Amino acid sequence: MDPAHSDLLTIGRLAHRTGLPVRTLRFWSDEGAVPPVARSASGYRLYDAGSVARVELVRTLRELGFGLDDVCRVLSGRTTVAEVADAHVAALDAQIRSLKVSRAVLSTVATRGSTAEETALMNRLARLSAAERNQIIDEFKEEVFGDLDIEPRLRDRLHTLSVELPDDPTPDQVDAWIELAELVLDPGFRVRFRTWMQLNTPAPGRQRPPGAPIWWARQVVQTVAEVRKRGVAPEGLEAAGVVCGLFGDAERAGALRSLEAGIEAGAEHYRRLVARVRGQESSPDATEDLEWLARALHAADRTRGRHEAG
Repeated sequence: MDPAHSDLLTIGRLAHRTGLPVRTLRFWSDEGAVPPVARSASGYRLYDAGSVARVELVRTLRELGFGLDDVCRVLSGRTTVAEVADAHVAALDAQIRSLKVSRAVLSTVATRGSTAEETALMNRLARLSAAERNQIIDEFKEEVFGDLDIEPRLRDRLHTLSVELPDDPTPDQVDAWIELAELVLDPGFRVRFRTWMQLNTPAPGRQRPPGAPIWWARQVVQTVAEVRKRGVAPEGLEAAGVVCGLFGDAERAGALRSLEAGIEAGAEHYRRLVARVRGQESSPDATEDLEWLARALHAADRTRGRHEAG
């Protein structure tokens, strides 16, 4: 080496000192991130102790995800590490959210054994913007609740009902949103849900429908759950007594229509999906309790019919 440059490092010695490949250092040097401090008489790049520190800084920034352009801007003083780091935090947050969505979609695909077409639909539903998700829910509400004859205060509550996926959803929330979106986009579900709402929603100036307590007051479900826990059969005398205690004779037919409409619509499934999307705790799935109650109401009607015929 030229005696004048005896205290400087060749690119090979710099590679040995830093543990990085020569080709990496040469690339960084070509891009201006680690420029040589001098050239030998033969034109070889030479570096000093400051270059070693500079390489370590470049390596750190690269490991943190900085692009080489950003590294050069920081090293040249055109921006600060803090400013670039802030931009990278935002980019990483977006990437993490995207990865969570991808994970949720893939998990759902694996669980369902979905086809390629179903996978494409689920991925599209999962990646909708907040405005697009709101539009799906708003269209569902308009078709189901839009012209129902209901009290103004209740109508306002229904119209302000929101089902919002948070900015940083969990995989379970994304999975629940996919299933909910598929459900509310189904025309058949909308018809069934609307029928159920018509049978259960109080109209202005009228008494509460006989089936409404089943859905809007959880004590009906809790009563049935306690009876079922004791092993009471829905066709027995004790079940008939429970039914009489919950509904008057005049209310049973209406309660049964309401109950069967809700079971057919999957009202419990819808309720629990909404809670999952919101990240809320929900009461346990009461579908089996509701089905028991439907059988008990049918049995009570048959018994009553036989008594009236006799």
